[in-house]
Amino acid sequence: MANYFYGTGRRKSSVARVRLLPGTGNITINGRDIDDYFGLDTLKLIVRQPMEATNLTGKYDIVAKVSGGGVSGQAGAIRHGVARALLEADAALRPALKAAGFLTRDPRMKER
Repeated sequence: MANYFYGTGRRKSSVARVRLLPGTGNITINGRDIDDYFGLDTLKLIVRQPMEATNLTGKYDIVAKVSGGGVSGQAGAIRHGVARALLEADAALRPALKAAGFLTRDPRMKER
C-alpha cells in the first residue's frame, strides 16, 4: 500500500498528475507553492474546491505536476485530479464530489 493517493486530471489540453499525501494542507504545483504558481485567487479557489466540498481542508498535502494549456485549464485539471485522488482515498466521498461536478471531465476543447 502506497502512502499517497493518485489521480489524473484533464481539462482542455492540460494534464495534471496529482498525489494526495497525509499532511497539513500544503499545495505544491510543479515544485512551487500554489501562491507562487497561480497569481489569481480564483484559480487557487478552483484547486481547493474538492477539499472544501468534502470538508478535508488541511488533512492532505497536494503535490501536482501539470503540463500543457494555460493557467485556467491547468487549475481545472488539478481540480479534476484532486477529486479523483480523493475518491481513491475514500469511496464514500463520491456523492459529494459527483453532486458538485468535480468528477466530470470537461469535454470542451479548442475548435479547429
